[in-house]
Amino acid sequence: MSWLLVVTRFCRNVGASCHNYRSIRLLAAQHRRRPLAARRGRKQRSSPMKHITIYRALSFAVFWIFPGAPAHAQNYPNKPIRLIVPYPAGGPVDVIARLIGPKLTREIGQQLIVDNRGGANGIIGVQLAAADAPNGYTLLMASTSTHSINPLIYKKLPYDSYRDFAPVGMLAIRPYVLVVHPSLPVKSVKELIALAASKPGELTYASGGGVGSGNHLAGELFKTAAGVDILHVPYKGGAPALNDLLGGQVAIFFAPIPIALGHVQAGKLKALAVTGAVRAPVTPNLPTMSEAGLPGFEFSIWDGVVAPAQTSKEIITRLNSALVRILQTPDIREKFSAIGAEATSSTPEQLAAWMKNDAAKWAETLHAAGVRAQ
Repeated sequence: MSWLLVVTRFCRNVGASCHNYRSIRLLAAQHRRRPLAARRGRKQRSSPMKHITIYRALSFAVFWIFPGAPAHAQNYPNKPIRLIVPYPAGGPVDVIARLIGPKLTREIGQQLIVDNRGGANGIIGVQLAAADAPNGYTLLMASTSTHSINPLIYKKLPYDSYRDFAPVGMLAIRPYVLVVHPSLPVKSVKELIALAASKPGELTYASGGGVGSGNHLAGELFKTAAGVDILHVPYKGGAPALNDLLGGQVAIFFAPIPIALGHVQAGKLKALAVTGAVRAPVTPNLPTMSEAGLPGFEFSIWDGVVAPAQTSKEIITRLNSALVRILQTPDIREKFSAIGAEATSSTPEQLAAWMKNDAAKWAETLHAAGVRAQ
């Protein structure tokens, strides 16, 4: 049997792409049109060289047809890469993606395009990434909300947050800041706890994004840790929540540091503590929640990059190595610090473990808060 026909049948059996399959069939047809004498000739003896030639032909066909083969990974990337941000432009996740973008473009030699696909608490963008080809040309900005919280608060997601993605690497850890309206007669976390204890169910805290948002999770963690009863007031976004806090309609807000810092410096809000395990470099004089009277309290959002499941290990390794180098550069660390984030790199395996441990932690918190899957 002709080696071209062998390749043709092999490709048909394993489901090669239509375009390449037809190309090989065309070559086979051209081979069959050769003069009969040229094809028959003398009876051929099988030789090692003939077997090597057929093996090379088959190998070439496999590597040419299948984009996941090692040869493809070695040539990666050869076109722009899309980084899906499952939130609107201007938010913390988007800012981090755009800080990383130019650096990654230089590292890998192809443009990184940030694609904002917000909506449904991140579900729309995550679903889009999960459904794309696992070829390394679509990546996703993952976070606490998308991969730790959403699987806990939504009964039916159009994807599996773990099986449908391959972790690439961690990017940042972002603590929040506890801010209150200036009219609230407190100057510390201890005084806030005492006031809330004296007025159960009267003090209000805002969340931007509703159930499962970072503001909501931090507020529920505070309620549990402090043993107080404060009322959750959900908003559709961080901006309206912050506006009502500034106007005095709500009293308490756990906010991303960049969003609140300007208002604190202008005297429009009072900052009581940061929620991270250590003080934030951008607010060195502000204590942690643990230092301020709640030992062991820690709340931070993680941000990382994932790819569609089945993306080749070679591509994942290439991207992870580039991210690790980027996060070690002084200018990125400085820019992250300016927005209240800590540049944090990891291996793909470390990010996978972090995601699962984080989800387990929040499952307990949400259960204690009475939050049930929708």
